[in-house]
Amino acid sequence: MTGGSPTANPVLWTLDERGVATVTLNRPEVNNAYDGALIAGVLAAMDDLGGKSNLRVVVLRGNGRHFQAGADLKWINSVRPQSAEANEAASRATFEAVQRLNTLPIPSVALVQGGCFGGGTGVIAACDVVIAADNALFSITEVRWGLTAAIIIPQLCDAISVRQVRRYALTGERFGAEDARRIGLVHEVVPLADLEAAGAKVVEQLLANGPEAMAETKRLALESSFGGMAVDDAAYKRLVHLHSVKRQSAEAAEGLASFAEKRAGRWSNQG
Repeated sequence: MTGGSPTANPVLWTLDERGVATVTLNRPEVNNAYDGALIAGVLAAMDDLGGKSNLRVVVLRGNGRHFQAGADLKWINSVRPQSAEANEAASRATFEAVQRLNTLPIPSVALVQGGCFGGGTGVIAACDVVIAADNALFSITEVRWGLTAAIIIPQLCDAISVRQVRRYALTGERFGAEDARRIGLVHEVVPLADLEAAGAKVVEQLLANGPEAMAETKRLALESSFGGMAVDDAAYKRLVHLHSVKRQSAEAAEGLASFAEKRAGRWSNQG
């Protein structure tokens, strides 16, 4: 069973006879950077799959050379001049896509190759098992462009600890797969050629377990975590608001201009 046309849909999904869904980010021409359509596609895939009684595992992957390159800055620039309400709606939809993945009552497995930047790090932090190819490269990039990672900070703090977020979300530096494993963002690093096989092995392990037992185990783990259900609706509403307001700030305008013009931001001492 499949969902979405490969040529038209920024998110594709399939469901096999075992109940294993594969959800694929499908904007390889922009390294799977997310825009409004991709966010809507993730939410639609979650809606479609949520109605499948035989769903057991979700595998998340990205088409092309890179897993996910964070936000499409052209889309960000198209949202910025809109109303505060429109900007908050964009942030809310992004949050909902990540949080719905975070709280799925079934196991999720992310397979990461190439770049995984910005929001992509929040997406994998929301997955239960993350396997990275040895060519994977990560960064929490938002501050580079005068933005904040507000809506994914809870998942990142849960996955890699506040201490690591205070380094990597402040520096915006890039780090490789082994460092990602060291800090807890990924669980396993394998050669790129072995990525699919490593994912298949984990899926088989998950399918051997009781579905209801896994759902309850995940629910209890999230209840005990900073990045899960322990962060209430009011706290997330505040994060969404901060995320959207920062997008419309003067600092964000300068950061996004520096990206478009391939130069350092005016706050940089690098010229």
